[in-house]
Amino acid sequence: MTASLSIRPSTESDLPAITTIYAWHVEHGTGTFELDVPDAAEMRRRRADVLGKGLPWLVAERAGEVLGYAYANHFRPRRAYRFCLEDSIYLADAARGQGVGRLLLAELMARCQAVGARQMLAVIGDSANAGSIGVHRSLGFEHTGVLKSAGWKFGRWLDVVLMQKSLGLGDTAAPVDR
Repeated sequence: MTASLSIRPSTESDLPAITTIYAWHVEHGTGTFELDVPDAAEMRRRRADVLGKGLPWLVAERAGEVLGYAYANHFRPRRAYRFCLEDSIYLADAARGQGVGRLLLAELMARCQAVGARQMLAVIGDSANAGSIGVHRSLGFEHTGVLKSAGWKFGRWLDVVLMQKSLGLGDTAAPVDR
């Protein structure tokens, strides 16, 4: 029998796995436009920043192994954006294509809605990133635009795909300020 997958809040002890997963994406993937692998201290700082804002940072785990992680952060730092969050999801290469990303994103969206977010944005590196685009589309995100040739990585220009999903009441009513 295969161990079940769990989605849970990340802990400090998850940081080595999170750092390793992200390093793979920096070195081999086009979903992030980061060119230099951040060290464990930087990943710790990033996680603390997100958690310090009261936003979720989740991991997907099976049999004690972290298969991926997801978090949300404010789309932009200006206060008017406080109800609009951007998601980030990264999976271990071996975990791709198993539905882990979809489960992480669904739980992330639920937790973001619970803290008052009204819009979730996906800023997807590489218009050929069919996996990420498909996961977001499967959970109701709509295509809102493309930033053509916005990044240069691996000797080529890469687009950025923008997708968006309303959370909760979306823009049909004023939010409760926090």
